[in-house]
Amino acid sequence: MITYEVYEQEIQKGNVKKGYVFCGLDEELIKDGINLIIKREVAEEVKELNLIKIDGMNTSFDDIMNACETMPFMGEKKVVIVYRASFLQDKSDSSGTKIYNNIKDYVLNLPPYTILIMYYLLSDKRDRPNKNKKLTTLGKTLPIVHCDKLKKDKYLKKVSDIFKEKGKQIGRVELSYFCEKVPNNFDIIKREADKLISYCDSREIKKEDINLLISNSNEDDIFDLVELIAIKKVDKAIDIMKEILYKSDQHMLIISAIQKHFLRLYEMKCKLIKGKKVEDFMVEYRLPQFVCEKLVTQTNRFTEKQLAELIRLCVKTETKLKSTGIEKSMEMEFLLINTLTVKK
Repeated sequence: MITYEVYEQEIQKGNVKKGYVFCGLDEELIKDGINLIIKREVAEEVKELNLIKIDGMNTSFDDIMNACETMPFMGEKKVVIVYRASFLQDKSDSSGTKIYNNIKDYVLNLPPYTILIMYYLLSDKRDRPNKNKKLTTLGKTLPIVHCDKLKKDKYLKKVSDIFKEKGKQIGRVELSYFCEKVPNNFDIIKREADKLISYCDSREIKKEDINLLISNSNEDDIFDLVELIAIKKVDKAIDIMKEILYKSDQHMLIISAIQKHFLRLYEMKCKLIKGKKVEDFMVEYRLPQFVCEKLVTQTNRFTEKQLAELIRLCVKTETKLKSTGIEKSMEMEFLLINTLTVKK
């Protein structure tokens, strides 16, 4: 199994194999990796004929084999992409297992003119491809590319290239700040870049623009966590809590952020009762409309009494965290479990 960086270096050297299996959480990063091969091996004028894409969730082995066996048209190579190939997941149904077993044997003797690329998406951050026995077996024949987080320099360059491809320059300071604010997910990064470019139009991008349009990734995590509390899915809320702590092992800052979020929801709840609208919150909190709309929707999931009690729970937990000899992560989990006892 190789990293995205190693794979990229190999392609740049012209060392292209007969096939690849990609896996990861970030589908856009996987697609970017696949495009490196397409640009190198398939001429633009014959792309429609020599580039075949197959839905891996709705296919058969015969579909894949027939695509691979067909000769390329006016070119030396053709690329066959099987996207979202669910049959590569460690656990699959009988149909998926049958496809995998056939593919496992078939890739041993791929036609010399075909590059077969397959990929599947990991279910979450705890899904480890090196534990997948199917990949271990396929890895003896095809390179397995794990598209995990890029190293800082590579990450910054790739994000910078996204702005350049869209015809927009971004300063080094602003680029670093942008990367700190957005989640490490290229689908989200591209959408946030589009938003910034449209907003700034012909002028240069400033930090103030980034602050206005993009919330902190931690803020998004806190929003998701509170949403799970609202629908009583505490087990999933605990998973998100662990991910937040993994990224930033600062319990006091996180409990403070949760408390602050509940306080804002409480304020908005009181003001909504008095007749305030989304437009009023946009002015008061200096937030974009879509952010205020999300907050109002979440506010409506709680009663005023619930929000007051949730704030009290946060204060109580914060006090405990300041004590010595406390298992902080456990206290944070207790907080989430105790939210189940909060009545409307």
